[in-house]
Amino acid sequence: MSDTHAQTVAYVRESMLPEASPPIAEKGAVKWLRENLFSGWLNTILTVLSLLAIWYLLSAIGPWLLNAVWNAQSLRECREILDGASGACFAVIKDRWHQLLFGFYPPHLYWRPVLSLILLFVALAPVLFSQVPRKFLGLSALYPFVAYHLLWGGSVWLPVSVILGFVLGYVAFRVLARIAPLVAITGAILVPVLWWIFFAGTFTSAMTSVAPIGLDFVRSDRFGGFLISLVIGVSGISLSLPIGILLALGRQSDMVFVKSVCVMVIEFIRGVPLITLLFTASLLLNYFLPPGTAFDLILRVIIMVTLFASAYMAEVIRGGLAALPKGQYEAADALGLDYWKAQRLIIMPQALKISIPGIVNTFIGLFKDTTLVVFIGLLDPIGLSNAIRADTDWNGIYWELFIFIGALFFIFCFGMSRYSMYLERKLKTDHR
Repeated sequence: MSDTHAQTVAYVRESMLPEASPPIAEKGAVKWLRENLFSGWLNTILTVLSLLAIWYLLSAIGPWLLNAVWNAQSLRECREILDGASGACFAVIKDRWHQLLFGFYPPHLYWRPVLSLILLFVALAPVLFSQVPRKFLGLSALYPFVAYHLLWGGSVWLPVSVILGFVLGYVAFRVLARIAPLVAITGAILVPVLWWIFFAGTFTSAMTSVAPIGLDFVRSDRFGGFLISLVIGVSGISLSLPIGILLALGRQSDMVFVKSVCVMVIEFIRGVPLITLLFTASLLLNYFLPPGTAFDLILRVIIMVTLFASAYMAEVIRGGLAALPKGQYEAADALGLDYWKAQRLIIMPQALKISIPGIVNTFIGLFKDTTLVVFIGLLDPIGLSNAIRADTDWNGIYWELFIFIGALFFIFCFGMSRYSMYLERKLKTDHR
């Protein structure tokens, strides 16, 4: 070492400088603003223009919202309270919230759809969150039958007969699995169908005569508002995912017949507007049923909406399957797994993880498309808003109703979007 010291050479220091805080421009909110909003002259101009646009909107809408009237019995009374000033008349929401949420459902039975909504979140918890014990999945499987009985009512033996069909199908699958997998699958499908067509009605009638247990029946034409949107949306979302997976696997099958059928179903449904399928459910489907058959309109709409969403879901999942490298399929073969075990343990988990954004996008689009049922006579929130505005008390009101409806749809859709982001972060294992 040389004898050079700080006293002889200007750039040599013998002692450490004390710690200093970073410059203000390199930390906190100032750093974020500089890097994201004012990183260049173009971004600075766009930021300023955006702030001016936001200020203009707030200055125009803010006073109207802040000067809102919540207690009035009609639009005329709202205008009298405002006395010529600009302000929103949200009294219509307070006066007609029950119609927007429940339609014409009997008021003394509101507890039934509310309880169904609470049980929906309870049933979804084991499916959506891995922290919930898997033993509660049985409750999730029973939820559709419980929700149907709560919403429509009637004899409790009707959903029980439907459950018995699934039980018989499972027993048939276990028994016939010893023969061949294809025979077992065929039996698992045919046995429940035969039960529901020929024996379920007799079983329901006999048990109802012996033990008449049930709730007050509510006709489907009493449903409306967000209740009908949730019923159709949740049913379509729940059913379209498994059907879409089967259609996607069928489209990639080596069996010519299965592949051809899946391709025809997918391409036909994707080539037809949803409103056409809804009119088919409303007007044409009864012509293909036996005379005297009472097929509930909401059930027909659920079937068509599910088929429509399943076709799009199949293409989303097929994209996930196509994105997997060929080595994953070869690895499954090397482990000696059969087709279904390979799909369940290796292929499908990876394909679904890749497809999460597309799947959730399809779910959100399906939920918003439930408003199209207004064209076939079902009063969704949009249809009920038109009915409310046709009343002489609220004739001429627009924005308040649409803001309320849009806010509720936003809450549900935004919730699905945030959950998909949570799921993507949780399953992102490639960089750990």
